[in-house]
Amino acid sequence: MDVVVVESPNKVKSINKYLGRNYKVLASFGHVRDLPAKDGSVKPDEDFAMSWEVDGPSSKRLTDIAKAVKEADGLILATDPDREGEAIAWHVLEVLKQKRALKDKPVKRVAFNSITKQAVLDAIANPREIDPPLVDAYLARRALDYLVGFTLSPVLWRKLPGARSAGRVQSVALRFVCDREAEIERFVREEYWNIAAVLGTPRSESFEARLTAYDGKKLQKLDIKSKDQADAIRTMLEGAAFKAVSVEAKPTRRNPAPPFTTSTLQQAASSRLGFSASRTMQVAQRLYEGMEVGGETTGLITYMRTDGVQMAPEAIAEARTSIAREFGEKYLPEKPRHYTTKAKNAQEAHEAIRPTDFSRLPQEMKKYLDADQARLYELIWKRAIASQMQPAEIERTTVEIEAVNGGLTAGLRAVGSVIRFDGFIAAYTEQKEDDADDEENKRLPDIRSGESLKRESVVATQHSTEPPPRYSEASFIKKMEELGIGRPSTYVATLKTLEDRDYVKIENRKLMPQPKGRLVTAFMESFFQHYVEYDFTASLEEKLDEISDGKLAYKDVLRDFWRDFSRAIADIKDLRVTEVLDALNEELAPLVFPEREDGSNPRICPKCGSGNLSLKLGKFGAFVGCSNYPECSFTRQLGDAVNGNGEALSGEDGTKVLGNDPYTAEEITLRSGRFGPYVQRGDGKEAKRASLPKGWTTDSIDHEKALALLSLPRDVGKHPESGKMISAGIGRYGPFVLHDGTYANLESPEDVFSIGINRAVSVIAEKQSKGKGGRNGGTPAALKDLGAHPDGGGNVTVRDGRYGPYVNFGKVNATLPKDKDPASVTLEEALVLIAEREAKGGGKKPARAKKATGGAKKPAAAKSAKAKG
Repeated sequence: MDVVVVESPNKVKSINKYLGRNYKVLASFGHVRDLPAKDGSVKPDEDFAMSWEVDGPSSKRLTDIAKAVKEADGLILATDPDREGEAIAWHVLEVLKQKRALKDKPVKRVAFNSITKQAVLDAIANPREIDPPLVDAYLARRALDYLVGFTLSPVLWRKLPGARSAGRVQSVALRFVCDREAEIERFVREEYWNIAAVLGTPRSESFEARLTAYDGKKLQKLDIKSKDQADAIRTMLEGAAFKAVSVEAKPTRRNPAPPFTTSTLQQAASSRLGFSASRTMQVAQRLYEGMEVGGETTGLITYMRTDGVQMAPEAIAEARTSIAREFGEKYLPEKPRHYTTKAKNAQEAHEAIRPTDFSRLPQEMKKYLDADQARLYELIWKRAIASQMQPAEIERTTVEIEAVNGGLTAGLRAVGSVIRFDGFIAAYTEQKEDDADDEENKRLPDIRSGESLKRESVVATQHSTEPPPRYSEASFIKKMEELGIGRPSTYVATLKTLEDRDYVKIENRKLMPQPKGRLVTAFMESFFQHYVEYDFTASLEEKLDEISDGKLAYKDVLRDFWRDFSRAIADIKDLRVTEVLDALNEELAPLVFPEREDGSNPRICPKCGSGNLSLKLGKFGAFVGCSNYPECSFTRQLGDAVNGNGEALSGEDGTKVLGNDPYTAEEITLRSGRFGPYVQRGDGKEAKRASLPKGWTTDSIDHEKALALLSLPRDVGKHPESGKMISAGIGRYGPFVLHDGTYANLESPEDVFSIGINRAVSVIAEKQSKGKGGRNGGTPAALKDLGAHPDGGGNVTVRDGRYGPYVNFGKVNATLPKDKDPASVTLEEALVLIAEREAKGGGKKPARAKKATGGAKKPAAAKSAKAKG
């Protein structure tokens, strides 16, 4: 018997079934070791030796793997087919060597691009050894990230209080989000006018033509700048005679795009399905790991972390067969299409994302998938099938028109396109960010060269130039890939880090740099410019790729980097804080000193009139203060909106004054704390505080809303049967009503302030009919239903028990980590926690269709699981 180690526990059952009794499949649950989060884990003075640490759950799993290997004939490392998978295989092997579990047993490395029986069996039949250059590239990347983070972050803490961290990729990604914001701030709008005429042919067909020339001069977009100028041209055209000077029709061909890579899938799912990048990867992971189809668990797509654009020959042959069957022979090119990636640092050996079987049509798969899975599978299937179809044939027609009025002439142009053969468009079309100017399907009537045209109307419309848009998640990922920064598999994690650090906020699907993020970027650009340059970061990625190709020694790359980086750190150690602030004042002037309506100097203190405003550093970060302190106490929080005089009611501690309580006269303030924004009445330990509910932003909080929050809990009225008071409030898990110890959830925070006695009684009664929740004993009601367990046996839910929130499956209860928001738990995360709990003997799985399975019955574990309920 051989032991097979995979990453995800969700793969274990299906792969074991494919391989049979001669194999035992175990999961590593991802990475098993990492560098401890403390100084000294990477030692440059010891030739970059690294200290690895195994966490508690991984230690238990590795012990189980070691025990199984000792009793086995050999070891097969079948972790994911990417660089991280190679690293995990290496880590597992290193730990097993330390445990002396291997002896002389053979060790093989296999990688399958999809979880299907054929793919798994082919991989087992064609093993290889662990790829040392790939492992070296991982070690170099991990060491670089550690050295930058743990060397630079302490400098930030000392010189820029409130800043949390910096990173090799993170800081560069933050820079281009902040650079875009700076572009927007510098942008100066320009007004311009467009003029168009609606004209008719002699056959009474209408079309629109736009002005392109006037009085012998070609017009650019911004050339018509005033209403007077536009009116004069419109008057001339209203009295002009129009004639079609030329009609030119040009046939063009549009070729399909290649199948999806990680980044292009994230971009398409964002624009078409409204998925966040993280949601896209979660759904794709489930499609890859497998669904129950026809009584067997099988993977529906190939591995979703890839930057390759080519499909395997057998997949191309399958796609061509499906094209002929589903669309017809005319849609099938004579030869297969082959693609090469344009992305920097791509791993060409990896396949693109595609269906594992093109005969599994999207409409047929819907019955096996939930809504999000079905939509993403359809997107992947259509893009992959379209990549092997005929090009679209489009005829683009351009009509040049002359308008004559006395001695004045003008030129107009009408453009339209007709799809003569849809080709790949029959399966998939690219969705453009702005369809307003899309002329692909804008048809023109039959217009003949030399014929006169009838004027129906002339319209002049005013426009203004727009600043460049903020990045969306999709355009952020596209920019990262274009610049060659990071890897496709890291983009989601990079975004999450920027959010968690409060450097960036995602609002209306746009990335908004926060004041803290702007400060960090300005600091890095002022004192570590080389390390946030796009070219430098991209060139370092290229070196990492050369390591993975065996062309560079990874320690040589580390030595070169550390020599210059440690010198840059040493140069800034003695830098005074005043020098830092002077540089930031200059770099962030539009943010720190916004222009005033009266045109006065934005750096003069609006309170005393004689001091100069400047950035200052307080316990909670940066703020704007007066140079005449302590005589002048003016302060303003960085990033606060200001009035025409440059005033904002903000303080050094991050507070914003909203007004006073009408009954107590105490000051009502908006503050930012460890657990997020909140409102407070008064000062000191006895001050009343209330957190902002989910969905409420700091921008939306005014005096009235703050008073409403601080008035909670609110008495709704006495219950007609018990006579006891029903109250409404907002708690850890959202809005609720409470009666005699029974909590019932409300749909939105606004309901707390508006719910009446009748509805409150109804909501309480409905909750009681379902059984009492965890606050009263018994089985707590589900806070969130995550969906069906992939192995069957019921749904996985999130619940709130006596000892805090946990995930539940049957009789298995797994406590959530303390820092995990119950509302954000995904099914994938819950499955990992449940599997870990089962491995420890906690609880019992629900019965399956044919037999029941469960963990070992350990009284202590069972008692603990029961207590959570």
